Amino acid sequence: MAKMIIQIRGMDCASCAATIEKSLKRVKGVSDANVNFASGKAMVVYDESKASEEGLNKAVENSGYTVARTGALQGVTFSVRGMDSQHCALIVENALRKVAGVSEASASYPGMKAMVKFSPPATVDRLKSAIVDAGYSVDEEPGDMEKAERERDILKLRSKFLFSFILGIPLAYMAMGSLLNLPMPGIDEKLLAIFQLALTAPILIINNEFYIRGIRAVVFGRTANMDTLVAVGTGAAFIYSLVVTFLIVFGNAAVGVHDLYYEIAGLLLMFIVLGKLLEAIAKGKTSEAIKKLLGLQAKTAVVVRRGKESVIPIEEVVAGDIVVVKPGQKIPVDGIVIDGHSSVDESMVTGESIPVEKVKGSTVIGSTINTTGSFRLKATKVGKDTLLAQIIKLVEEAQSSKAPIQKLADQISAYFVPAVAGVALVSAIAWFALGYGFVFSLSIFIAVLIIACPCAMGLATPTAIMVGTDLGAQNGILFKTAESLQVAHKSGVIVFDKTGTLTRGKPEVTDLIARRGDELLRLAAIAEKKSEHPLANAILDAAEKRGIKVPEPLKFISLTGRGVDATYGSKRILFGNKRLMAERKISLAGFGQDIERLENQGKTAMILAHDGKVAGVIGVADTIKADTREAISELKGMGKEVVMITGDNRRTAGAIASQLGIDTVLAEVLPEDKEKEIKRLKSEGKKVAMVGDGINDAPALAAADVGIAIGSGTDVAIETGDIVLVKSNLKDVALAFRLSSYTERKIKQNLFWAFFYNTAGIPIAAGLLFPFTGFLLNPIVAGAAMAFSSVSVVGNTLLMRRFRAK
Repeated sequence: MAKMIIQIRGMDCASCAATIEKSLKRVKGVSDANVNFASGKAMVVYDESKASEEGLNKAVENSGYTVARTGALQGVTFSVRGMDSQHCALIVENALRKVAGVSEASASYPGMKAMVKFSPPATVDRLKSAIVDAGYSVDEEPGDMEKAERERDILKLRSKFLFSFILGIPLAYMAMGSLLNLPMPGIDEKLLAIFQLALTAPILIINNEFYIRGIRAVVFGRTANMDTLVAVGTGAAFIYSLVVTFLIVFGNAAVGVHDLYYEIAGLLLMFIVLGKLLEAIAKGKTSEAIKKLLGLQAKTAVVVRRGKESVIPIEEVVAGDIVVVKPGQKIPVDGIVIDGHSSVDESMVTGESIPVEKVKGSTVIGSTINTTGSFRLKATKVGKDTLLAQIIKLVEEAQSSKAPIQKLADQISAYFVPAVAGVALVSAIAWFALGYGFVFSLSIFIAVLIIACPCAMGLATPTAIMVGTDLGAQNGILFKTAESLQVAHKSGVIVFDKTGTLTRGKPEVTDLIARRGDELLRLAAIAEKKSEHPLANAILDAAEKRGIKVPEPLKFISLTGRGVDATYGSKRILFGNKRLMAERKISLAGFGQDIERLENQGKTAMILAHDGKVAGVIGVADTIKADTREAISELKGMGKEVVMITGDNRRTAGAIASQLGIDTVLAEVLPEDKEKEIKRLKSEGKKVAMVGDGINDAPALAAADVGIAIGSGTDVAIETGDIVLVKSNLKDVALAFRLSSYTERKIKQNLFWAFFYNTAGIPIAAGLLFPFTGFLLNPIVAGAAMAFSSVSVVGNTLLMRRFRAK
């Protein structure tokens, strides 16, 4: 199955997202589709043999929406200095369009910016040269295509609002000036009606997408959305006023300008566009971490080829290149230091504020900043394979997915719009039947349609998810799905794998118990030479430090969870734990007390036997990470039950657990049985989170309600688990839970206000207060209230940026 993220333009509410989802799911080969209204993206899982990217794009477009087709295109924004008018902007646009490879260019005189979409042979340098040659100064503002599209949408909405506002003010004055006792020009009623028509029609024309999308949603999507409600409400007011205008012009004395409702159509659209403008600006602030990460990417790299240093675009760097990094420069790609040393600021990627020392053999992350020294590195990962690219991809996928609570809100929204249309129609008919007249009933009909647009409901969850995943990325915590962000904090039992999670994962030899210690170590190293177990490295490192030469074994068999069986010369060597010795019926006589002492100290006792007898015991210890005790204490303070799972024997495991304050220990668990233990805990009705290595503990992480992969280094993409911690800091587990809890709290706040607004607004718009107070909600006020509700939900979400990790 393949995944595709589609950038969609033109969505106005959760109902729009539901329409697109239905259209995508009808495409043969699509197994799942999630459309996120707030981010404007769809994530589609499909079978490449049955569906194509072009077919998916067509399905979106057939629903009445636009796909931002980027393909191989790149996007860039320039700050252009020296433009004095819109004519200058046109000159810049024409100059850019003449560059080969440019597919689209637009320049804004008010914003002093130019946005360009291009592909080879066009380059950023050629585009800058074209602007300079046209007589203007230019500064590059590197931005992603999405940013360029967002800025274009904001500029378009701003222009539409200003146009609607300029025509709407005189329209409002003509229609309502007399009600406010304002001086009115002595104009004939026929001319006044024609003037109002002339002012309203252009507002409807420039905002025609509401009508196009609203009609297409009904015709092609077989559902109603916000655009449908707006189109029906404003369209009804306009058509009614148009009929009245014809009657006035042709001299029907039964009607007059007081029967016109052009201002409802014109001013409603003005307020709705204003709401969309404010919403777009606010939504642009919900994903700042991704924008920062995109801005971090280096543009060039200094590589050594054929013995010479040369500066090349970052896109031309390939794995295996030798890259030179000087003080103050960004590290262009992921790699391994081959010579030199320095300190590297990795805070922008991992959230770790203290610079990390780098020496020969150290791994470095692309787009982090080299501080003091200089070094050379061998490129290991470039382009989409770098850690930064993987982080951006994971966060985008999380923001394009749906939380369980959002799916419920979307289901409600899907039925909400048709239900509101029904309420509006029934209310209008009821008032008309009570003798309040057609105009009164029409006003009720329009007010209900407009105030009930489910924009706020559709924004409540996805905007909070976007900010939550953003905050996580800033702190080195990557939530792979919206669901993991929402439910992580509900985990009651936190299971930690011991090796490499609670401990450093680099055990060292601490004790050699034998008459000839070096010979014992030599035989152990021979037995472990072909092993991939972490303890094998400890044995081999100890032998190397002592200058012991280690030949190859003749035969080698790995005995999972027990040890190794190797042959060297005439000796058959068994090296492992007590279980292995028991299986082979080898007595531990003479070494029992030593083994017990080592285990009581929390060390692993590795027993070596040959010729059917124990030759000695090697003590190996894996030191506990510095932050482990504090992290465990914090989790217990949150009311979590902390469990340690390990393959160590009970005594060794118990010794380590007591040092950490962990009460529950699952010891002597073979790697393949960890998954069973997780399932057993879940069968007891507990919500279980598993924290471990994303590769070695993959089955257990997948079995848990929430899998947390820790210490992933530079390969976050291959990790199993719902949450990936870029650093190896266990305190990030508690931070992930706190961020999850905070995000869900914000989601519930947003949904409460969205539902409260609609629940209270619809009855008022339907005229509930009119019989008691004489108050009737004007449709224009309903439009303003609808716009305010969306902005208020996004504004509440943006308060999440006050969240602090500590």
